[in-house]
Amino acid sequence: MGIGTWYPDQRQRCVDSVLTALDEGYRYVDTAQQYGTEEYVGEAIRQSDVPREEVFVATKVRPSNLSYDRVLESTKESLDALGVETIDLLYVHYPLKAYDVEETMAAFTELHERGLIDNVGLSNYSIPMLDEAMGVLDAPLFAHQVEMHPLLQQQHLLEHAQRHDYWLVAYRPLVGGEVLEIPTLVDIADKYDATPTQVSLAWLLSKDRVAAIPKATGEHVAENWAARQLELAAEDIAEIDAISEEKRTVTRESSLMIHDEPMPWEEV
Repeated sequence: MGIGTWYPDQRQRCVDSVLTALDEGYRYVDTAQQYGTEEYVGEAIRQSDVPREEVFVATKVRPSNLSYDRVLESTKESLDALGVETIDLLYVHYPLKAYDVEETMAAFTELHERGLIDNVGLSNYSIPMLDEAMGVLDAPLFAHQVEMHPLLQQQHLLEHAQRHDYWLVAYRPLVGGEVLEIPTLVDIADKYDATPTQVSLAWLLSKDRVAAIPKATGEHVAENWAARQLELAAEDIAEIDAISEEKRTVTRESSLMIHDEPMPWEEV
């Protein structure tokens, strides 16, 4: 489990969140060019007592930077902002705008071969787009990041990740805070003297090849981390699996507001 860092224009909040997470035991920090927090994450890593080599740092290339040259240039900018020599995991954030599968994957392959990134990730892809990218990417795919939680279970993407042996990384794992209002999770949480937040995270972590990156501050950082110790019974996992309600918190409308383009995994 990692810590998400979408705290635009909130330097101290982001730094404090990452420092708290590293003190708690987290070793995976997720940021992005688009978040505007790479510099804050780097600052927290330098302030922490945890050695850099023990921290797994992931960032993402924004859609407007996905041409071959801009992937290379903007990744250098990310390295400088983070203050690191190597990025542990670099994602395509969204396959939109300047994205061209051949050109973009060639740039990621070059970065991998030059040792500037250790692993290649994709984010917000459909299965056909995943297959297309994997077909031209020389480096192995390490992770695919998507919205995933009990109301958006992503079973087909999970099966694809398991079949091809890469990580499916769940963002918005707490349904944008609405996890506290899901009756099934509330009832199961009562059985374990836990919180619905912890149940949602424990359910995700019970899945093979799934990681979660909740954003949190203060006491919620420790609350989320404790979910790693919550082992749900098979019948409770099955009850969550059976939830029929579906909801996206990142929608076509929000995609249009941010990118002037709809997300590629939605029919429009």
